[in-house]
Amino acid sequence: MFLNRLHRTLSAFDHATHHWAAIPLHNAHDPITQKRPSADTIGKQSLSLTSWNIQASQSGSVARSKLILDHILKGPKFSDIILLQEDDTSFKGLPFATMTFLSSQRFGSPLLAVEGEGGEKLMLDNVFRMELPSRYKRDALCVDIAAPAAPGAVLRLLNVHLDSLDSYIRRVLQMQVLAGVLREPRSSGGIIAGDFNAILPEDHRLVDKFELLDAWVALHGSMRPDGGATWGVGVELKGGLKAGRLDKVAMLGLKPDEIEVLQPGLIEPDRPWSDHCGLRCTFTI
Repeated sequence: MFLNRLHRTLSAFDHATHHWAAIPLHNAHDPITQKRPSADTIGKQSLSLTSWNIQASQSGSVARSKLILDHILKGPKFSDIILLQEDDTSFKGLPFATMTFLSSQRFGSPLLAVEGEGGEKLMLDNVFRMELPSRYKRDALCVDIAAPAAPGAVLRLLNVHLDSLDSYIRRVLQMQVLAGVLREPRSSGGIIAGDFNAILPEDHRLVDKFELLDAWVALHGSMRPDGGATWGVGVELKGGLKAGRLDKVAMLGLKPDEIEVLQPGLIEPDRPWSDHCGLRCTFTI
């Protein structure tokens, strides 16, 4: 199955100009001599990841998004990686998209490492969007991180929002594609995280079907009473709907250290920041 990959540019916020500025990851004139810190230099690193569908369909998206980001960034547990779904940014006719944020204290460009400024940061290798077989033109936003323990290899962070509602067959195809991306020759594994839209019992078997590790199940088991629900939590649902574990963190070649559900607060009475909870997961590379 051929799916287009659109290479993207990593940007950093410049506090002096109050603008985002592109960060080059490769020197086109001298690609061979680019240095990457070794595993001995970096050592084992614990990273934290937060994924949250911020619900583009409701009004007040800016105010709600700010509350969610403040909750993530100003809470007692800081996240090094933030994956957002349903970011209210229209491009190419799509109503919303995925967005990935990385801590500049934990990640950097290999070009800065050449200049002696990389320190013990993990080096970023590539950023691209990959089209998925989707009714709604969904894609996967992929960030490649140079794997410290495997020179020339990368760990992949895939930010996803799988097709919703009755699109189970497409979700199967999407999971097959995503699992394949983690198993490509240069990849030593990684993480698929986001809104899996796992609304059917069959959806919850897809992570196992494609031989991935479900971080919640690995740490909490699948029979816990609250089930790790991330959608419809703490609100009145109509039409016989029940709260469900729609959002997940799936891994290949990694193991989770901790995972927890982050419940949204209220922007006004009976109106949460989002109809989804967030997921916060820590892991070691």
